[in-house]
Amino acid sequence: MRTKIVAGNWKMNKNFHEGLELTSEINGMVNDEINGNVEVVLIPTFIHLNAISQLTQASSKVSTGAQNCHTETSGAYTGEISAAMIAAAGCKYCLAGHSERRLYNNETNAILAKKVDAILANNLMPIYCCGETLEERNAGKHFDIIGSQVKEGLFHLSNEQILKCVIAYEPVWAIGTGVTASTAQAQEVHAFIRNLLVEKYGNDIASQIRILYGGSVKPDNATELFSQPDIDGGLVGGAALQSRSFVDIVKGAC
Repeated sequence: MRTKIVAGNWKMNKNFHEGLELTSEINGMVNDEINGNVEVVLIPTFIHLNAISQLTQASSKVSTGAQNCHTETSGAYTGEISAAMIAAAGCKYCLAGHSERRLYNNETNAILAKKVDAILANNLMPIYCCGETLEERNAGKHFDIIGSQVKEGLFHLSNEQILKCVIAYEPVWAIGTGVTASTAQAQEVHAFIRNLLVEKYGNDIASQIRILYGGSVKPDNATELFSQPDIDGGLVGGAALQSRSFVDIVKGAC
């Protein structure tokens, strides 16, 4: 039985005080209200990581992750953060390949494969994002796009390494738009991704890897989405910025 994950990606939101306040609220609600088999992950901006990691240590159900990392361990890369620094801040996870990074920072699958390597080398768990644009879906290319993203970003990994990865399917057309993929659409793509994993790594390994859905997840659609056989939780954006809505989404995974 795969332990579900609900991860909140704060993106470039919340100042330091607001981030600590939100974390404290979520910690308290999760400890008081969540009894199911679900892991909660908070993914704030870099400057929050150490302080929020210290706050979440008080909860066995909440951990932290970073939104990005550099491919290199150190060096003359002004403005960048290494996976080693993220690990030292107390994190457990690190995102790689979010659609906004792919779009605004021109991150290719080849670059992301190196980031995944850096994340794993520092004993962090990658949350590797993939997903198609509306134009790609309408053109019937979504399986080709997602297949390339998964294969080129992850399939160089060994059996042992891939087991440490989490995959997040985020249709670009559903991120921050209020439009959510239907349950059937989401499950179809998740099953496709799991079948890719079966073909490469075998059923035993593929059945252990968690695949999250992201894209306008809300309290009123979380339970239906997370009940699908290949959807193992969510990567939540806007709804993660309010403690009540986020914890209600977590409840949908229980």
